[in-house]
Amino acid sequence: MRVIAGTARSVPLLSRDGLDTRPTADRVKEAVFNIIQFEIEGRRVLDLFGGSGQMAIEALSRGAAEAVIVDQSKDSVSIIRQNLDRTRLADRAEVVCADYMEYLNRAKGRFDLIFLDPPYREKFLENALKRISEIDILKSGGIIICERPADKALPGEFAGFSRTKEYRYGKTGITVYRAEVLSETETGGINHE
Repeated sequence: MRVIAGTARSVPLLSRDGLDTRPTADRVKEAVFNIIQFEIEGRRVLDLFGGSGQMAIEALSRGAAEAVIVDQSKDSVSIIRQNLDRTRLADRAEVVCADYMEYLNRAKGRFDLIFLDPPYREKFLENALKRISEIDILKSGGIIICERPADKALPGEFAGFSRTKEYRYGKTGITVYRAEVLSETETGGINHE
């Protein structure tokens, strides 16, 4: 596992051993970043099921302004911090040791890009999408990238965002959601950064 492009290109990343984590395959990661390549520069990123932190680190390497990486495992948080140090991107990242729902329930600020890649066997993905739709953390026009088993269907719409694309890479599926683009009139002229 390595950083594919940007300032930290080719830097190898650490990952946890065992069945608790399932790092995104390099070819799937490369495909995801091809999909969003023009949506990264200067953006604020949330990686809600951090694992090794590789998705947020890839985004930072490619020019994202800042990232919040969340994982409930202390071991994963330690690896995320080591990977941020290896890539020299730690100054633009906040690492949070918390359960995903606990984080969402107290999240402050809004994000342009959210990565959701939870353990496949659980209902975490559906629960996270539902909770994100209930709170105001996705900016107007923001993107959610979901990694899921290819045979798992996700709803087409949630309050405030809807599915725009689906891709399949072997046994892995990628679903892309995009938030509605709100005009200044709809937001009351307020910048919701």
